[in-house]
Amino acid sequence: MDQFELIATTTFGIEAVVKRELVNLGFTVTRTENGKVTFLSDKSGIAKANLWLRSADRVLLKIAEFKAITFDELFDQTTQLDWGKYIEIDGKFTVNGKSVKSTLFSISDCQSIVKKAIAENLKRKYSVAWLAETGADYTVLISILNDIATLTIDTSGVALHKRGYRIKTVKAPLKETLAAAMIMLSYWDKSRVLYDVFCGSGTIPIEAALIGKNIAPGLHRDFSSKHWPIIGEDVWKAEIDKAIQAIDHQSKITIFASDIDSDSIEAAKTNADVAQVNDCITFQQSNFLDVDYRRDYGILICNPPYGERLSIGEDLLPLYLSIEAKFSKLNTWSIYILTAFEGFSNLKARKPDRVRKLYNGNIETTYFQYYGPKPPLQKDNI
Repeated sequence: MDQFELIATTTFGIEAVVKRELVNLGFTVTRTENGKVTFLSDKSGIAKANLWLRSADRVLLKIAEFKAITFDELFDQTTQLDWGKYIEIDGKFTVNGKSVKSTLFSISDCQSIVKKAIAENLKRKYSVAWLAETGADYTVLISILNDIATLTIDTSGVALHKRGYRIKTVKAPLKETLAAAMIMLSYWDKSRVLYDVFCGSGTIPIEAALIGKNIAPGLHRDFSSKHWPIIGEDVWKAEIDKAIQAIDHQSKITIFASDIDSDSIEAAKTNADVAQVNDCITFQQSNFLDVDYRRDYGILICNPPYGERLSIGEDLLPLYLSIEAKFSKLNTWSIYILTAFEGFSNLKARKPDRVRKLYNGNIETTYFQYYGPKPPLQKDNI
């Protein structure tokens, strides 16, 4: 059985989360670097990784890596590779590229050369004079860093944060992959109650519900590699069937989600319906100050507004002073706050146990983590 080298790409700061996901899925991780985690898999693992990875951006199939400081070297080494092993005779392939700190800095020229090299290789492979390119889609990426060229094929297609459930959105929504990472970096599990009091379009509570119910985040979307002959429909069907069988329909999951904006709550409810997790999330239009926090040992994960989500010129300081005052009183709670507002330092009377730099798209944010005490073992409802 063929073994492939795959790369799970990720935003900076959550590589360890992606690595842990891959290990838990049974993959062998060979390397972890900034923005990517390399692992080994057979062809069924390509389907499995795409279906199950919650915090990764894409899954790339690594074809080759070599040094190239001239266009001739790039062409010659690319054309020597066995592209016919991956792309069928009518495969439609495009080439994207990026170059950092390398002699070959012209992205458009690199893309053209790689495209030509692959085409020449496939024409020789299939003994044809031209390629129809009417079949399945293949997106090849030529990435050059410090004169080392890496060639990959994107197995995901649309980025993995596009789960398919967010049909209604709000201004500056939180990416699904980041929301999932925030949850997996917390102490929340399905036995604990979760609150998000700035829920927006519902991304954090929905991702938590998907985790709690063990629903594969890619179960209801399409992938480029789903249409590749080298993997086959039977492989994808088998992995999808396994994912469906793995769903937890029995556990009681309790999640509270609120927002002061009524349109956001309506969007969140719609998205939860589409994600099929509305049975374990209670939505409420409410100011975060009015939420009932009397329950002990709660888990609070939230992404308050920070400039990009409010009108220009609106003063955020009063909001964050209220957040500090309110949340500081929740002595038994574990609290996780993601924000880019520089005026927020930490909760009064509580210092963060961990501070992480994470990126929401191109926005650099800080993830403040406050670990509360563990709940007593006898309290099964918390």
